[in-house]
Amino acid sequence: MKELSPGLVVQRFTPPLALADFKLIAFDMDSTLINIECIDEIADAVGKKAEVAAITEATMRGEIKDFKESLRRRVALLKGVPVAALQQVYDQRLQLNPGAAQLVLACKAAGLKVLLVSGGFTFFANRVKDRLGIDFARSNLLDEADGLLTGEVVQQSWGDICDGAEKRRTLLEVASLLGISAAETIAVGDGANDLPMMGEAGLSVAFHAKPLVREQAMVAINEGGLDRLLEVLR
Repeated sequence: MKELSPGLVVQRFTPPLALADFKLIAFDMDSTLINIECIDEIADAVGKKAEVAAITEATMRGEIKDFKESLRRRVALLKGVPVAALQQVYDQRLQLNPGAAQLVLACKAAGLKVLLVSGGFTFFANRVKDRLGIDFARSNLLDEADGLLTGEVVQQSWGDICDGAEKRRTLLEVASLLGISAAETIAVGDGANDLPMMGEAGLSVAFHAKPLVREQAMVAINEGGLDRLLEVLR
C-alpha cells in the first residue's frame, strides 16, 4: 500500500494507468457521486432520520450483511412520506460531490461509457444521470399511491432491489453489452455493497469510503474530490 500524495493511496498496481485503456466506469450514487444518503434525508421528512441513518451506516460498514433486508426495513419506515418530499430533498440537500462532474467529463472525453448503479432511488438517479450526461443507470423504484410513499419497493424488469450482487451483475451486463471485458472497467464506491462490483472491475476505487472498502480497493481517495482519480489515470 503506497500513499501517492496526501489522502491518495494505491495498492496492487503501479500508476499511472492510461484512462483510454478503460471503456466503462461505474459509480455508486449516494455518498459517492452525491453528498447525501437520499433515504436518510427522505426519512428526515417524517422525523425518522436517526432510525434510518443508523441502519444505513451499519449496512455500509458491512455489519448488516443482507442489503435487501436492510433496504426493505428502511423503506418501510418511509410509509406515508409525501412524494413531494423527494423533490425537496433533491432541490435543497442533494449536491454533486467535488470533482464528480470533472471526472465524468474526463472519462467521456477519453471515450468511456458511464454507468450509475445505485442501491438508492430512481427519482434521484435519473436526475443525476441527466445532470451529468451518464449513459446507463440502475436503481430502486419507490412505490407510491395518492401522492404518498407506500413503504415498498417496486419490482422492475431486472429484479426488485439493486444490492451488491445486482451492482456486480449490472457492471458485467453493461460490459458485455459494450463488448468489453471486466478488466476494461472501473468501479467507484464507498460502502460494503459496492465491493462485489469493485471486485470484478479492472480498477477499483474507494471514495471517502468505509474502512472495509478502503482496504480492498486498488485506489483509495481519502481526501479531496473524485477528480483525484485523474492523478492515477492519465
